[in-house]
Formats: sequence, structure tokens, C-alpha cells
Amino acid sequence: MSVSGPPDPAAEKPAATLRGTETDVQRLDRNWLSLLQELRVTQTGTQIVGGFLLALAFQPRFTDLDRYQLTVYLILVATAATTTVLALGPVSLHRLLFGKHAMKQIVRVADILVRATLVGVAVILSGTTLLVFDVVLDRTAGQLAGAAVLLVIVAVWLILPRLAKR
Repeated sequence: MSVSGPPDPAAEKPAATLRGTETDVQRLDRNWLSLLQELRVTQTGTQIVGGFLLALAFQPRFTDLDRYQLTVYLILVATAATTTVLALGPVSLHRLLFGKHAMKQIVRVADILVRATLVGVAVILSGTTLLVFDVVLDRTAGQLAGAAVLLVIVAVWLILPRLAKR
């Protein structure tokens, strides 16, 4: 048996109404926490794919890759490293500016870094698919598979949110 206190009037209000009453500091904190949650998911995926790419160079069949496949591979490794740097950028930014009353700037710059990270993730996912299909099947299959993944990313990450907003 539990004893409950008086009902919380805020719990009955829609989120849009609550956001209308939040202070700038509360809004910035909420936006920062949302960005951090997005980064947690993105960083994990980027690190897994980046680790996969780095491990490829140590596989016996790696020496069988042709010039095109090596070029794609190196572009993907560079993109994975850059994307990891972008995804860690908000953490460094927060660490350096924390306590300096710069949350507005932190959230603004972190938003840009997260968007750039997502572009990098899209390139890594579609490019890795291209490379794997190219090695396992052939060049055409690789290009089709990479384009298909990129198309799904555009549909789910860009088109679907706009449709859901309506």
C-alpha cells in the first residue's frame, strides 16, 4: 500500500504548455540533455563501425583489395575518425565552457556538431555497406547497396520527421 500526495497539476498539462512556462535556463538544460542522449547513441554506433573498419586492415584478405576498394576504405577510416572527433566535440566544449555561463553557446555549437556527426554517420554506414558488398559480390552490387542504405537514411532521418511533424 502506498500513500500518494496531492496530484501534481503539471503532470496533467501537455508538454507544449509546460515548455511555454519554462525559463531560458531550463530550456537550455533540456536541450543540452537531449543533445547528450543523442550523442550517446551516435557515439556508440560510430565507435563500433570505426572499430570494424580498423580491424579490416589486419585481415588476411585485406591485401586482395583493389585500388578502388582501398580508396573507399581509407575515406571511410578518415570519415570515422573525423565523425568521432565531431561526436566528442560537445563534451570538450562543455568541459571548457562549463561554469562560464555559456550554456546558450554550448547548446548552439553542440547542435551543429551533432548534425555534422549525423552526416558523417550516414557516409560511414552507406560507405561501409558499399565496401562490403563490393568485396563480397561486385562493384555494381556495392554501389547499389550503398545507395540503398543512403536512400533509407534520407527517408528515415530527413523525410519521415517532416511527415511526422504535419
